Amino acid sequence: MENTGLAIAIIGIAALACQWLAWRVRLPAILFLLLSGLALGPVAGWLAPDQLFGDLLFPLISLAVAVILFEGSLTLNFQELGSLSTVVRRMITVAAPITWAIIAVATHYLFGLGWDISILFGALMVVTGPTVITPLLRSVRPTAKVANVLRWEGIIIDPIGALLVVVVYEFIATQAQAQAFGQSLLLFLEIIVVGLVVGLGAGYALGKILARQWLPDYLHNLGTLSLVFFVFTFCNHLAHESGLLGVTVMGMWLGNQRDIRIHNILNFKENLTILFISGLFIILAARLPQQQLYDIFNWTPLLLLLVVQFIARPVSVAMATLRSPLSWRERAVLSWIAPRGIVAAAVSALFALRLTEQGHPGAEWLMPLTFTVILGTVIFQSATSRPLARALKAVEPEPRGALILGANAVARTLAKALKEQELPVIVSDSNWDNIRTARMAGLDTFYGNPTSEYASQRLELVGIGKLLALSPLRELNVIACMHFRNEFGADSVYTIRHTSEQHTTDKHQVADDLKGATLFAEGITYGKLASLIGEGAEIRATRLTEEYGFDAFQQKMDEGTLLLFAITGKGKLIPFTAGAKIEPEPGWKLLSLVPKPQDQDASA
Repeated sequence: MENTGLAIAIIGIAALACQWLAWRVRLPAILFLLLSGLALGPVAGWLAPDQLFGDLLFPLISLAVAVILFEGSLTLNFQELGSLSTVVRRMITVAAPITWAIIAVATHYLFGLGWDISILFGALMVVTGPTVITPLLRSVRPTAKVANVLRWEGIIIDPIGALLVVVVYEFIATQAQAQAFGQSLLLFLEIIVVGLVVGLGAGYALGKILARQWLPDYLHNLGTLSLVFFVFTFCNHLAHESGLLGVTVMGMWLGNQRDIRIHNILNFKENLTILFISGLFIILAARLPQQQLYDIFNWTPLLLLLVVQFIARPVSVAMATLRSPLSWRERAVLSWIAPRGIVAAAVSALFALRLTEQGHPGAEWLMPLTFTVILGTVIFQSATSRPLARALKAVEPEPRGALILGANAVARTLAKALKEQELPVIVSDSNWDNIRTARMAGLDTFYGNPTSEYASQRLELVGIGKLLALSPLRELNVIACMHFRNEFGADSVYTIRHTSEQHTTDKHQVADDLKGATLFAEGITYGKLASLIGEGAEIRATRLTEEYGFDAFQQKMDEGTLLLFAITGKGKLIPFTAGAKIEPEPGWKLLSLVPKPQDQDASA
């Protein structure tokens, strides 16, 4: 493809198609990105990145990997490390080194590669990451214990593993630059010192600039990105190959400053990372020579994949979960799921380019072996993890519960009523006072915006199948309904009407299919509910029987009673909505809001 503009446009369209397909089927996007790159490059021969980008290819890949590592290191919160469960901590400190050692030994003896390349590849294979774990968890839906361990392992190992890989590579690179071990050690220490000093200095400087508001908000993203590029290139200028360590340290420092709000920067970096990842992996896969593509399907790489899946992971998990509260069924599922992803692919490609340029023997194997493990683990585990978890009865229960947006008085009242019926309930709010009150009431809470990227990695929706948007902010309810339509289904997101909507013309209304079904009866608004609850209305549960059916209930219910929810005999939650007709059956429970009797007010 000789037309450069057309080639770049095709890469963009292919990247968009891959991301969309991954969103639809709930699989890691890297799977489709690598496959499309292989199809456009070595298979069809339409895309030749080396000819397309020329001398710019290596700098573009380097800067893209720098941004990916910086974004990943921003998410490493040292305070969270202290609160991790023992199992998660041992997955990082025990399982990871064991996995590293087993894969390094297997690579050395299966392919005859030197110990340095084998050790580097073993370090690459330690990293899983939330970008591949999260979609798989949504598809498999294991028990809460398993999901929690896998999620936190991915979050923590992503930046730590990246730092480990960079350090191992720096040591190999110094050996290539110097013949004597003493000289290699000095070069290695120089790289470490430069990366640490420049990274910490840049992180401190940027933190002060942001904290003292020397940059306007709209320049935060540009300033951060420019400084990342500067730190990367300046470190490499001072000490060859120290740039990746510098940006990683800079991100870790910045992400752990309490007086700095990095949410906007993190959101920008996440979006930028998606852009870089989408284009980068198509380009990297397209660079793979045809012969190396054939080598992927040779028996030796497949044998390595078997070692990774059936030896390294089970052995490391077994050692990390000794004397843990996990059952053997949960340990088996934990041993089965560990897909490799973005950091491994990006860093392996960059290091393969650099080590090959330096004439390092065996470096050309890094990229095809990494692609083999990524494609193999993602495809195999995506196809088999759900059936295995079901067979072992290690899947989460049916999603009967509800995520409630808002921890205000209305939300807390409804949440307590649902919890009393033994339904899983999580209330989410960005108001700390509301969250604190909800926790004191014994409710499970999430402090933050449930539609944020942070929540997508940390909000555990085990047993949750519906959204009840009960925030007093109408726009926030609409955004939440749009966000969770894909997670729960369009028929499982609900919102409360607001008083302002009753006096708004149609052209200013949000479309019904975007905001979800309207909760409760016609004319019931958030303000009306808040008023009723504030006046002492209480929620009552009534079980229907053959003798006392729904018709009898309606005839005897107090005036002004508002039907809220129906719970089927199997425990399924069905909210009453405006305009929808529900026919409750015997064995069901009805939750209704009963106003405080007037005679009680008079006597008081």
